[in-house]
Amino acid sequence: MSELKRTPLFDTYKEYGAKTIDFGGWELPVQFSSIKEEHEAVRTKAGLFDVSHMGEIEVKGTGSLEYLQKMLTNDVSKLKTGGAQYSAMCYENGGTVDDLLVYKLEEDHYLLVVNAANIDKDFNWLKDHLDENVEINDLSEQTAQLALQGPLAEEVLQKLTPETNLNNIGFFKFQQDVNINGKKALVSRTGYTGEDGFEIYCDANDAPVLWKEILEAGKEFCILPCGLGARDTLRFEACLALYGQELSPEISPLEAGIGFAVKLNKDADFIGKDALKQQKENGVPRKLVGVEMIDRGIPRHGYQVYKGDEKIGEVTSGTQSPTLKKNIGLALVKAEEAELGNEVDIEIRSKRLKAVIVSTPFYKREKKSQGGK
Repeated sequence: MSELKRTPLFDTYKEYGAKTIDFGGWELPVQFSSIKEEHEAVRTKAGLFDVSHMGEIEVKGTGSLEYLQKMLTNDVSKLKTGGAQYSAMCYENGGTVDDLLVYKLEEDHYLLVVNAANIDKDFNWLKDHLDENVEINDLSEQTAQLALQGPLAEEVLQKLTPETNLNNIGFFKFQQDVNINGKKALVSRTGYTGEDGFEIYCDANDAPVLWKEILEAGKEFCILPCGLGARDTLRFEACLALYGQELSPEISPLEAGIGFAVKLNKDADFIGKDALKQQKENGVPRKLVGVEMIDRGIPRHGYQVYKGDEKIGEVTSGTQSPTLKKNIGLALVKAEEAELGNEVDIEIRSKRLKAVIVSTPFYKREKKSQGGK
């Protein structure tokens, strides 16, 4: 069995009482206090996550825009310097290689932020389709990422960044070389919780100090260090896709409900465009829907969904929602069965229990400026 990878913050975890687990080959904290307590902190105050396991891939050169237009489903030409964009990479059949963020650092210079379990796969996919006048570099090992999320995130971070007015960094915008207590970082108004907040990219060596300084600055706001457990319940309530569950090589971005990141009308041909066009024109065969349990039981990933005796799909994610106090799930079902109010059965521990299809997202905060993935 191969040794688990660790982020630059691993030695810091035990100071905060972290309980670690194997997450896609990484030894990461599932919780520090309790998942519900950390979830509540992010919804009402602020929480700090170590997401340094995520991957960072640099793309640069005079052909980089045309190259990214070929590789990604969104329209990268719309990005201005200092802007971020959510996108996907697809196979020719429309299945998903990965979902990711694109940052435009300057002309002909971009940063892709990819899912941790897909770093090698994504880098090889990009390398296999590399064009002339384009260079790609995997910066993952030298880069750390902290996510400060919650309604008080700006107030916490502003204490450490007096030279920068964080209010000027809008939703899906970022600023480079922000001075955080003497450390330089890229600060992006993005996230994976459904709350306002920031993702902070810094040198791997600076991460342990920044982690401690942010938690210290946030003490008066009752900030908590948070683990993967709360990250998952938060993103789930906001219906933000998780690769390997809502997205996969077998699930297209259109089926997963992220069609807003697929620009079929952009001039550039991208890998998978023809297959996705056909799906759009013919109607997607499956749709991602929200389900709420009527009977007692919690829908979990992989549980089968039935209408009468017919299997119509399966649950991709599910839990007891800490915010809503309801047992809810996301399920990929046959498109013709995806109507709101439709009653279905979910097989939980060999019993078929009743549920109903409901609207999503399950949770949407009142807008001031909202974080994305």
